[in-house]
Amino acid sequence: MSGPQRVLIIDDEPAIRRFLKSSLIAHGFDVSEAETGKAALTALAGGSYALAVVDLGLPDMDGQDLVRRIRTESPLPIIVLSARDDEAGKVAALDGGADDYVTKPFGIDEFMARVRTALRHRLQQRGQNAVLRLGDLVIDVLAREVRLREAEVKLSRREFDLLLYLAEHAGKVVTHQQALTHVWGPGQGDYIEYLRVYVRQLRQKIETDPQHPAFIQTVPGVGYRLAPAGK
Repeated sequence: MSGPQRVLIIDDEPAIRRFLKSSLIAHGFDVSEAETGKAALTALAGGSYALAVVDLGLPDMDGQDLVRRIRTESPLPIIVLSARDDEAGKVAALDGGADDYVTKPFGIDEFMARVRTALRHRLQQRGQNAVLRLGDLVIDVLAREVRLREAEVKLSRREFDLLLYLAEHAGKVVTHQQALTHVWGPGQGDYIEYLRVYVRQLRQKIETDPQHPAFIQTVPGVGYRLAPAGK
C-alpha cells in the first residue's frame, strides 16, 4: 500500500471528473480518468488501482454491466454514482458487486467518507490494518493522518508516503533504493540526497530530539529503519 493509492474515475462528464479529481488529489490520492466503459476496462487491465468510481450513465456501456465486469475480474472496491431517480440502477449495481453508491448531486465530505469506508472494508477483508500504531506514533492509513502522543502531525504528501512505507516495514532496514522506488517511483535511485532531505523533515516533526532520533534510525551506507516503538 506504499505511496499514494490510485483511484480510477469513470464518468463521461468532464465537470464531475474535474471535481472528483481535484478533491481526491487534495486528500493524497493519485487519480486516473476514463470517459467510457471501454477506456475504463483498458485502464484497469494495464494498471493497479485501489478504488474505481463508476457513473451508471456511460455513453458506450451500461454502468451496471461495467460493475459486473470489474467484479468478475477483481475485488477492487467500487463506488457508483447515480442520478436521484435511478433507484433501480443503484440496487442493480449493488447486487452486481458495487460496494457503495453516491447520489448526484453530492458533497465532497460525503464522497470522501464513502471512499474511506470502502477502502477500510477491503483492508479488513485482506487482514491488513487501517491504523498503524508504533508506540506514541499513530498512522491512520485511509485518512492519511498522523498523531504523536495524541497531537496531530501535519505532513506533506511525500512525507506521509515515506513515513507510511517505513512504518509498514517497522523494525526492518529499508534501503535508499527501496524508499526512492516505492515513494517516488522507478528510476529515482540516484536521488539519495533528496531522500535525506525528507527524512530530515520527518525527524523535525516526529522526533523529540531530531539530532538523536528514536523513531527513524539511520543505517549508515544502507538506508533507514523505523523503530517499532520509537526505541
